Amino acid sequence: MARNLLRAAAALTVATLVGCAAPSLQVAEMGSFHVGGRTVTLSGLPAKELVFTPGAPPLKLDPNGDFEVEALYARYTRLSNPKAKFPLLLWHGGGLAGTTFETKPDGQPGWENFFLRAGYDVYVSDAVERGRASWARYPEIFKSEPFFRPKKEAWELFRIGDTDSYATDPARRRALPGTQFPVAAFDQFATQAIPRWGTNDAATQAAYDAYVDKVCPCVIVVHSQGGNFAFNSALKYPQKVKALVAVETSGSPNPDTYDFSRVKGVPMLWVWGDNLGKFAFWERIAAQQEKFRNSLVRAGGKGERIVLPEIGISGNSHMLMMDRNSDQIAALIDQWLARQGLRN
Repeated sequence: MARNLLRAAAALTVATLVGCAAPSLQVAEMGSFHVGGRTVTLSGLPAKELVFTPGAPPLKLDPNGDFEVEALYARYTRLSNPKAKFPLLLWHGGGLAGTTFETKPDGQPGWENFFLRAGYDVYVSDAVERGRASWARYPEIFKSEPFFRPKKEAWELFRIGDTDSYATDPARRRALPGTQFPVAAFDQFATQAIPRWGTNDAATQAAYDAYVDKVCPCVIVVHSQGGNFAFNSALKYPQKVKALVAVETSGSPNPDTYDFSRVKGVPMLWVWGDNLGKFAFWERIAAQQEKFRNSLVRAGGKGERIVLPEIGISGNSHMLMMDRNSDQIAALIDQWLARQGLRN
């Protein structure tokens, strides 16, 4: 555990988090930790001789032994006088990491900054296999090889451009009309892409559950693929998850088997961008999420949604937190949380 990277006896003014022009934040503590995971012992693997640093003599590497694997990484910023009653946890989507919420690809501050300024203690995490959570050997621990997302898939799947609108030459790419995504920064966004595995869901869920158990009660704001994990963590710890905001979530548990009675006290909000109807994949996703949300409401829970075009906000991509109007969307989420009594 690497907690308390920076602790101050008194409040620490951190203007560099948000830029020189903005008023400073009064930060009490910043730190990070790993949570979850397990110990694995490997044996019977052949040793190798490797040169670890140019010019250094070769060193024999024995890959056998004990390893800590499948933990989650989290970094937090706690304010001196938060306005929110509970910390806000930002969970990323597939093939990405906590950078999703930090600084936007065009260099503007991200949602982490917005919610700190709104008065929340904020935690940003990298799930199992992502970013600073790191990898493990495969197939000995991770059971398959990773797969990698080409830029064309991200451009189209994330509804920045229509089908077959991507080109290697940025000048030839065709974005959807009126897109809010900063298309000039798309290649910068693509540098955030992280390999992912299709065989680690159980380990990822276990780490997220351990994370919630450690730091909550809390509010979870989750994006895309992360939604399924958040819904399951809320089911396991309904007293600890005080609200759940599903931002363009692409997955959720089976509503026919999910015990909605356990999460009746967890208000949930779904947030959707624009152009869902242009893509059959997203139409199916949205329909599945509506079935889940309606099941929650029928069970007596609170399940609301914001479809941005229906309230006059157009052009948003799948990456709402990176779009040019991301602060406007974050403000809608903040206002909804305030209506739930979670922020002063």
